[in-house]
This record gives sequence, C-alpha cells and structure tokens, in this order.
Amino acid sequence: MATYSDAGVNIDAQDQALDQIKKMVRKTYTDGVLSDQGSFGGMFKVPKGLKEPVLVASADGVGTKLKVAFLSNRHTTVGQDLVNHCINDILVQGARPLFFMDYLATGRLDPDVVAEVIGGVATACAAQNVALLGGETAEMPGFYSSGEYDLAGFIVGIADRRRILDGATVRKGDILVGLPADGLHTNGYSLARQIFFDTRGFSWDSHVEELDCSVADELLKVHRCYLEPVWPLIRKKRIHALAHITGGGLTDNLPRVLPQGLRARIKVGTWDVPPVFKLMAEWGKVPEDDLWRTFNMGVGMVLLVAPAELERVLKRLRKGDCPGFVMGNVVEGERGVEYDHPPEGFPSGLT
Repeated sequence: MATYSDAGVNIDAQDQALDQIKKMVRKTYTDGVLSDQGSFGGMFKVPKGLKEPVLVASADGVGTKLKVAFLSNRHTTVGQDLVNHCINDILVQGARPLFFMDYLATGRLDPDVVAEVIGGVATACAAQNVALLGGETAEMPGFYSSGEYDLAGFIVGIADRRRILDGATVRKGDILVGLPADGLHTNGYSLARQIFFDTRGFSWDSHVEELDCSVADELLKVHRCYLEPVWPLIRKKRIHALAHITGGGLTDNLPRVLPQGLRARIKVGTWDVPPVFKLMAEWGKVPEDDLWRTFNMGVGMVLLVAPAELERVLKRLRKGDCPGFVMGNVVEGERGVEYDHPPEGFPSGLT
C-alpha cells in the first residue's frame, strides 16, 4: 500500500504550518479584504476615490540570498525582503499596494521554517498596511535539496491614471536624488557569495572586522521599503520618475525611466558607498562596470526631480527619516548612464 506520506508529502505538517501562521496573516487584513483563509481564491474590494483607477501588478523572488538563509538557518528576514522589493517595484509607477500573495515551495516541509518565512512576509505586509490575501505552500519531494526552499511573491496595487509615473515628464536638467540602501537588498548575491565564501573562505558566522558584524548579519540585512517616505511626494506630484535599483544596478535600471535622447550623469563620490561594496570590490577584484551593474552601491531608489522642486523633496525625505542625496542630473545624449568620477579616479572614488 502506497500513501502520500510514503511518497514524501506530509499533509499533517502542512496543516501544522498553516495553524502557526493564521493569526499572523489575519493581522494584515485591511478593510478591502472580502475572503477569509482557506478560500480557493482571495477577494479584495477595489477602493473608491480615484477617477481612473489602474491596477498595477508585479511578481518577484528573493534570488540566491536564500542560500545565506539556508546556511545560517535564519528565515525571518527573507519574507520581508520579498514584500518590500515588490512594493518598491510598483511604487515607481505611482501605485500604492493593496494586497500581496506568496508562494513557498520546498522538498520537505518544516512547519517551523515555514512559519518563520511567512511570518516575515506578514510582518512586512502589516508594517505597510498591505493585506496578505493568500498564497501557496508546496511540498515537492525530490525537487529541492534538503533544507532548501524557493520563495516568490505577487503584489497588486492601485494608481490614479493621471498620476502614473512612466518617465514621460523627465526633462534635461532634472536632478537625480538617491535614497540609501540597507546593504545589498536582494541583488548581486551570486557574486557576493562567491567573494565571501569562496574567495575569502568565510563561513556565515565569521565576524568581519571591517563590517563589525558577521557575514550573515551583513548579507541578510532587510531590503528597505520606500513607500512611506516617497508616497507623499507622489501624491503632491513632486517627482518626474522613480527607479528601483535592483538587478542590473544603476547602469541598467535608471535608463528604464528615461525618454529617448536623455541620459543620466552620476557623480561618483557624492554619497558614501557602504563598506561592504568597497570590500567586495577589493577582495573580488571586481571590474568597475560589473560593480555598477551588479550591486546597488548603496543606492536603493533614485528620484528624478525638477530643479525647482529639489529643496521641497529633500526636506520631505528628511521628515520621513530617509534623507536623500543629490547624486547627478539628466543630460542630453544616448539613453543610458555615465559615471563622472572624482579627479583621483576609480577605485579611490569608492575606497
């Protein structure tokens, strides 16, 4: 006699995991939630008040940052990374998040690990008033290595069509305002892991003197959410465009919001590049182009702002406890990014 359990799928473990996360999920419910846990599909009421409401959706994952979570057995932060990353992705189009859904797949379901991961998702959702509307936890024996899982998220937000940010209003002379990142966020981890674990021979709990913390402490820093400091600026129409600096770094993400005929000129040295990037540049002998295309280099979001609005924007960001810094401007030329280095050049401009 063959059973599902014999095949490696433990439905009881799944039920146990769901029991642990029910209360956390329910705490994220907002007034728009119309369905309860256990429904085949989540239902959400579209809010009123917008003349031309537009739904904005996005999906993403955490990437190989999960490998650091596996090594350190620390699973409470990757769910927060996922939610904050997705919120930022739709924020750049002028959308406010409504609800979130998650997908977690693993080879053998560990209820405690699932509770930690989804607990992180729920924590981030509750912090930003986003409903965790539903999700899927899949046990797939033989598909994932022991102790590993994959995590993906899906977000839906809403925007006023008249206030959608698509880069159409970006003009020559606009100022680039950077917002600080908290570490690597969720990109560049394949290279980072190679440098820390292979090149330097560190383990996840190795203390790195130059960082004053362990490798895991540094690499598991939570991806920052920019909704709270940036939303008032969107509402007041003080921003021409936003770029979330994720995979591809500044080099690939800034051009996504630039019209043809305009390029971004970045003044290297106008912000403090966090030590972790300087160390990886040195230890890995990473070429400069790769640094700018792989890592955020300490910039998690870039605002494109008209010169007349600059002081108002910087003041509001300081009030939102997310001080911005002027890091360049928009100039004529082929769409792309150019880096204006200090006289001493690279890599001294970073180190």
